[in-house]
Amino acid sequence: MAYDDLLENPVIQKYLHELVGPTGMPVAAAPPEGEVTDEELAEELNLELNAVRRALFILYENDLASYRRLRDEDSGWLTYLWTFEYENIPEQLEEEMHRLLDALIERREYELENEFYLCEQDSIRFEFGEAMEYGFECPNCGEQLVDMSNARLVDTMDERIDSLRDELHRHPKQEADA
Repeated sequence: MAYDDLLENPVIQKYLHELVGPTGMPVAAAPPEGEVTDEELAEELNLELNAVRRALFILYENDLASYRRLRDEDSGWLTYLWTFEYENIPEQLEEEMHRLLDALIERREYELENEFYLCEQDSIRFEFGEAMEYGFECPNCGEQLVDMSNARLVDTMDERIDSLRDELHRHPKQEADA
């Protein structure tokens, strides 16, 4: 299966980069057709074998690659034949968006349920209880803590939550036919 269209998507490129990092990106960005060994990939991409193996293992952990082992009859050595399975990427990105949405909603509730105070000198934020414990003085510098509005932060979270919900509604999860 050719993954060219999928890999041209900047969101998918960023997702792969986040998973494997810059050293593993050549491996993730150039999935060969069919099976390949880690040694073949390292030679083809002119990369260190350990970097290739690390990237392959990360892809495997994220269900984006699989392998099968072959034992050489004469030497007893094991050879791993890797297959890339990028058809899972869209579903994984959607799951990631759901996790982010849940985390944002939880964080928004925290922001709304708490009152915050700020040390303007050190840029340290304290919850009301912490500020009260310190007598509304910064424990670092002794400056008076000031009441801090987090309305802009909550507004930004609301925008991001709405954006994620819109995106998830535009591309609803494809349920497998039973």
